Amino acid sequence: MPRNKLKKFAEIETYPNVIHKPDSLAGNWKSTFFQNRNPITLELGCGAGLLTLELARRHSDRNYIGIDNKRARVWQGATQALSEKLGNAAFISTRIELLDAYFGAGEVDEIWIAFPDPFPKPSKSNKRLMSPELLSIYSKFTSPGCFFHVKTDDDVLFDFTLATIESVNARIHQISKNTHHDAGIPEDVKIRTTYEERHLAEGKTIKYVRFTIN
Repeated sequence: MPRNKLKKFAEIETYPNVIHKPDSLAGNWKSTFFQNRNPITLELGCGAGLLTLELARRHSDRNYIGIDNKRARVWQGATQALSEKLGNAAFISTRIELLDAYFGAGEVDEIWIAFPDPFPKPSKSNKRLMSPELLSIYSKFTSPGCFFHVKTDDDVLFDFTLATIESVNARIHQISKNTHHDAGIPEDVKIRTTYEERHLAEGKTIKYVRFTIN
């Protein structure tokens, strides 16, 4: 393993804004970690945390937590958050399927999933972040009316997401097959991550859906 990566791994072990194990935070994020009563938003598969960070900058009245199992990526986002003194931004280094150990029932008020791995092979569909299996895990810790925001350039993944929404009787509140062309798209949806910039440069269109499951 490269020496600089080992250095990053050692550094984030000491970061106050990075959580590696659930410990006693489940059900206590607002009172113990953020020390406020503001709503909690998660970004699943946050990568370097560009979306998490920009949302935290725009909305000081909300708490944001980026989730990713790649610690080098988490280091990037967490380091930037500390540099900017973003007290409403935190990160968790873990696998998505383990998230219900980190949060209590009804504790999460909003979820963003931006450009997740599409896992194109049908045999891997249960690994997609919008699979019914993972939605059942999210339902354990999301509040009633929790908004899910999903963005992707992948047609197959978008169709799969819509089919999953229908299969679990979720309610769609907004849908777009071209977020940079359609009217009425919220400003937060227009935040461009590195992947989004790359996809747009390749001439791809960005799809978006906002829905609730409970």
